[in-house]
Amino acid sequence: MREPKDAEARRAVKPVICYPNATLPVPDLELYAKARGGAEKIAEVRVEPREAATFRAEAGQFFRISSIEGPQVGDLNLWNAHDLSERFYSGKSRALHGTHLTEGERMWSSFPYLRPMATITGDTLGWYGIDGFGGSVHDVIGTRCDPYTGNLLAGSQYHHCCHSNLTRALADELGVPLEEAEGHVHDVLNVFMCTGFTRDTGQYFMKASPVRPGDYLEFFAEIDVLGALSACPGGDCSAEHSSDTADCHPLLVEVFAPQAGALDGWESPAVNGYDRSHGRAV
Repeated sequence: MREPKDAEARRAVKPVICYPNATLPVPDLELYAKARGGAEKIAEVRVEPREAATFRAEAGQFFRISSIEGPQVGDLNLWNAHDLSERFYSGKSRALHGTHLTEGERMWSSFPYLRPMATITGDTLGWYGIDGFGGSVHDVIGTRCDPYTGNLLAGSQYHHCCHSNLTRALADELGVPLEEAEGHVHDVLNVFMCTGFTRDTGQYFMKASPVRPGDYLEFFAEIDVLGALSACPGGDCSAEHSSDTADCHPLLVEVFAPQAGALDGWESPAVNGYDRSHGRAV
């Protein structure tokens, strides 16, 4: 197809940010930091390689995901612990904050709730920024490795991709069949994963994660949450996923409870205030 004469002028049009976020509610990171200072660990869950595990954190508690033995990425799902229809909305979190999340940014929930589920309060990989390939860490652009895409592209029947890992873990947590649990599994926050889009073809890419033992991503639970974390079969995602080829390592989830009174004045966010009339009289 032949280019129009003004093609370069059209390409040169300046972009407009779709969702200016200056009016987003601002988390009180200073209050959270003070509360975290006196918090005590109340639970921990070890996520084995190529498996997933669930955890729970109450509103006002902190949860930390750590690399403990070797470079490893993890796929994180979050739900309202009392209503699984409210779950992490990666697409809207991406639209509000950008393709990768870091300290001070939030995991937002699905419609019609659209409120903060968790706020990132600590990120030891915050130094990475955006590299020369356009890559960064903790993305909300990848969906999760899954057996359906593997079958589509390679005719495989691989069962320890993150989608299947999360499905098994949630089924065990809820005591329901796999088919019921699978419907609740959703697009993830790719913890520690280093990703971006190629400049020439616009394809989603991954590269070796910079994560090392001792690195962590920590969150403040804004509501009562049920989480599920998969230790991706891609390991550090330097080569491939959806196979047993990569070296994989466990991840650790720890939950911390602040001292009584440490969050005085803080309230769990209410659900979104839109009246849900959708343009019709109620």
